[in-house]
Amino acid sequence: MSLRVPRGLSRGAPQARFDEDYNALRHAVGALVLERDVVRVSGIDALEYLQGQCSQDLIALERGVSTDALVLSPQGKLDALVRVTRVGDEELMVDVDAGYGDALRARLERFKLRVKAEIEPVGWHCLALRGPGTPKVFAGRAPGPGTSLVLAYEWNGVVGADLLGEVPEVPEAARGVRRCGVGAWESVRVEAGIPAMGAELDGRTIAAEAHLLERCVSTTKGCYTGQEIVARLEARGNRVARRLRGLVIAQPPPGATALPRGSEVRLGEKVVGSVTSSAWSPALGAICALGYLHRDVTPPCQVEVRVPTKEGATHTLAAEARSLPLVA
Repeated sequence: MSLRVPRGLSRGAPQARFDEDYNALRHAVGALVLERDVVRVSGIDALEYLQGQCSQDLIALERGVSTDALVLSPQGKLDALVRVTRVGDEELMVDVDAGYGDALRARLERFKLRVKAEIEPVGWHCLALRGPGTPKVFAGRAPGPGTSLVLAYEWNGVVGADLLGEVPEVPEAARGVRRCGVGAWESVRVEAGIPAMGAELDGRTIAAEAHLLERCVSTTKGCYTGQEIVARLEARGNRVARRLRGLVIAQPPPGATALPRGSEVRLGEKVVGSVTSSAWSPALGAICALGYLHRDVTPPCQVEVRVPTKEGATHTLAAEARSLPLVA
């Protein structure tokens, strides 16, 4: 079968290392490079301008505090899921998944008319710490000299911190933190239902589909680009045609650890969605996946996943559609 192997985990990679990485990220603390593109917005109009471009209320943001937000198109579709950090009265840092910084900067420049603000890329890197032991890493310790920002992270029960800077490192006294591969993080991410740009999130995404409203949207702030569509959907009970769901394949073919992106999901003879990300789940002892499924699919419910084979045919796998997160 033509099954994809998760990023960072090859068929020759030692299973023991993967298991240890996963356990560190889930139950202790692990560090891994999860690059973020960072854009600085500065100037006397910087805060007011971003306030009109982001879905969150940035005026209420205190110095040194971050919030997740959406940058939307005028049609209410997603341009970027970002994190905004207020670092000064006239300076904010906006970071996004790696590879999307240029598009974010271009989008912010597009609506910057008669605005006294500079939008420029910052050549920082991101070292991510994940796991419940993360707070102990910084207990009484200052971040290393290559770290400019330490931003707390929490999503669907996954906790940690992101270290942003030119050469971010964990504090010297905490060098025992395990260095982990991205394959183990992909397993944690999919289990938790954390969407990623380019996989679950793109220019077709509506915030309600990806469960981003409560996390990323202020319902009390003033106008921002795309707000009219968000408010209209809210008035209709956010009834969208599809929603991000989890899939569990309990009996995958021998040796399979993931599914090809785009694999069809069917309910009976009806195509109800497709796979956006997948990985092996040690917690479930199964392949887990994310995908947008039609609103007719009410989890938990049995579905089928049609996986393409190298011979050009398809292989049908039994799966269960579940609500997110798959692992709390």
